[in-house]
Amino acid sequence: GVSAEKIITVAREFATNAEKTNGRSMVILGAGLNHWYHMDMNYRGIMNMLIMCGCVGQSGGGWSHYVGQEKLRPQTGWQPLAFGLDWSRPPRHMNSTSFFYAHTDQWRYETLDVSEILSPTAPDGDWDASLIDYNIRAERMGWLPSAPQLNINPLDIADAAKKAKKEPRDYVIDGLKSGDITMSCEDPDDPVNWPRNMFVWRSNLLGSSGKGHEYFLKHLLGTTHGVMGKDLGQEGKLRSKEAKWHQNAPTGKLDLLVTLDFRMSTTCVYSDIVLPTATWYEKNDLNTSDMHPFIHPLSSAADPAWEARSDWEIFKGLAKKLSEVSPEVLGVEQDTVLVPILHDTPGEIAQPFDVKDWKKGEIDAIPGKTMPNIVTVERDYPNIYKRFTALGPLMDKLGNGGKGISWNTEHEVEALGKLSGVVLDEGVSKGMPKIETDIDATEVVLMLAPETNGEVAVKAWQALSKATGRDHTHLAIPKQDEKIRFRDILAQPRKIISSPTWSGLESEKVCYNACYTNVHELIPWRTLTGRQQLYQDHPWMRAFGEAFCVYRPPIDTKSVNPVIDSKPNGNKQVVLNFITPHQKWGIHSTYSDNLLMLTLNRGGPVVWISEVDAAKAGIIDNDWVEAYNSNGALTARAVVSQRMKEGTLYMYHAQEKIVNTPGAETTGNRGGIHNSVTRTIVKPTHMIGGYVQQSYGFNYYGTVGSNRDEFVIVRKMEKIDWLEKPLSSNKEAAQ
Repeated sequence: GVSAEKIITVAREFATNAEKTNGRSMVILGAGLNHWYHMDMNYRGIMNMLIMCGCVGQSGGGWSHYVGQEKLRPQTGWQPLAFGLDWSRPPRHMNSTSFFYAHTDQWRYETLDVSEILSPTAPDGDWDASLIDYNIRAERMGWLPSAPQLNINPLDIADAAKKAKKEPRDYVIDGLKSGDITMSCEDPDDPVNWPRNMFVWRSNLLGSSGKGHEYFLKHLLGTTHGVMGKDLGQEGKLRSKEAKWHQNAPTGKLDLLVTLDFRMSTTCVYSDIVLPTATWYEKNDLNTSDMHPFIHPLSSAADPAWEARSDWEIFKGLAKKLSEVSPEVLGVEQDTVLVPILHDTPGEIAQPFDVKDWKKGEIDAIPGKTMPNIVTVERDYPNIYKRFTALGPLMDKLGNGGKGISWNTEHEVEALGKLSGVVLDEGVSKGMPKIETDIDATEVVLMLAPETNGEVAVKAWQALSKATGRDHTHLAIPKQDEKIRFRDILAQPRKIISSPTWSGLESEKVCYNACYTNVHELIPWRTLTGRQQLYQDHPWMRAFGEAFCVYRPPIDTKSVNPVIDSKPNGNKQVVLNFITPHQKWGIHSTYSDNLLMLTLNRGGPVVWISEVDAAKAGIIDNDWVEAYNSNGALTARAVVSQRMKEGTLYMYHAQEKIVNTPGAETTGNRGGIHNSVTRTIVKPTHMIGGYVQQSYGFNYYGTVGSNRDEFVIVRKMEKIDWLEKPLSSNKEAAQ
């Protein structure tokens, strides 16, 4: 650790520099900080220091989160295309952490008791619940999204409501009150609530990002897995009040897993169908980053190999086939969508001071205030393809927007029609701008986004000016005539235009700095008070002792003791904190199986261990070792290094088990990945909604997976088994 004396010295020097330079003291941080369970307390500690020293929003000061919070710069141009907002609104979203926590049944193995993180000064309330209970309450009160949402088909609700002579909204409310309809989150193991089909795109869910890998294999896929711990039912520790318990957990909820990828990743290996897609140099696309203010192109230098297609052509093909076959069962349908209480909407102040649960009779069920909004959305399945390949009418009728402001886009729609042409065929899309090719799709994003269209940027600043009562258009007027086209960025990457979507400026005089416009343009912060808010008085914040920023120690995941002596192999063992930093031999999992990268590393999976810990366990450099706990096991070569801190084991994210990975002695299965020994553990204060800044928003706020509180048992492997015998023999050996 760091001594108190050194901490005080650095703090005083930081504050003194800020005082002398008008706030030019900066903290640069990476994603690792946000991999601890109490990540928000760590982050708030940094923010509090910056606020107190007057550094926020000052050029050369503030904070720079340089990785892990990817910046989708032309977001308001991308969203209508990505979510079909030009044809129907609102979209149906889900936050992945809550989704997988429930549907991979990791909640059934939860070892963290709420009493361990609850404050002794918590106000009176029903705090004695499990983590899944808090997530269910949050979904029920409209704080978090749900998927699936209800235990009945949302396409059937409108017809059922019509027969009952009710509006769909009232039909759902009455059904929830009577119990005839229930929210799916309350019984995630009921077959009617299982996710059945999953498409994985731009992700290596099973080889990189999915925390609790072995639980994915066991409960979501129903395949060979390495889970070694018992669930709460087997241990007699049932604690859930809200989630219905099934004695036998489902093994294999998905009926279909489809993956789009340009290489045979771990997720592809487990998929039913793999759709080979184009690599970076075989397609046309856009690329932005939080590392710099430029928008870059991906340009097609060669056609995709063999039967591979670009992402756009794959989805277009799926849309076309769906349109052809859907009339057999689906026509123009009315879909009932539950929408969470969203940030930057009037609903964000729905429950700022008190929390009442309609299901407990504490308050009436009021959509958008005490429960999710209930909205009916038209789905035209036979015309999915026509809708996919044209810019729909809502951009003309409703316009576009983001972060609580909106603006007219009629001129941009007209310009896209002139640029890409309009649909001439008869049907729902006739006369609308075409989106036939991937370049057409990029032009939609570029034309609609204020960051790439100066005219739109001015309109966006005008919209914000109406809310603040101050003129902010001067920030974009110099760029008003600038419209960045795809062929412009092919010639040269272009710097984006300042937009109210982001709180920093893109200027020749000022480097991007978060909250710069809040400070210098006097734009209120998007908080309950409109100011930088240090005190969070939401009841859940007070209950967990986090109204103010305080130190929170790592949690005890309790994943070591149940298995530490279960399968000895005769070698010494050492228990270490398991950390997964980003590697330099790949980008996440991509390229880590490339021959050049394998050659630069050790030719397969490795873990890093200190000389002291290695000596304790009798491990020397390049030994095969096994790291395991209740969640699963992994195998890797040991890199013994004096640079490693005692008590810590590194396994760089993300090394897959598809190259040079032997079987684990504990499970009898091939190796494992870094997430084989992790498990998702959600935090109640990340579920809060209806409290302005703590309200759900896409790519903004919600539950987060963490893994740095985890510990593993490490030992030298006695027998290296490459599992090259017949499959039946391997199964017998494991048993």
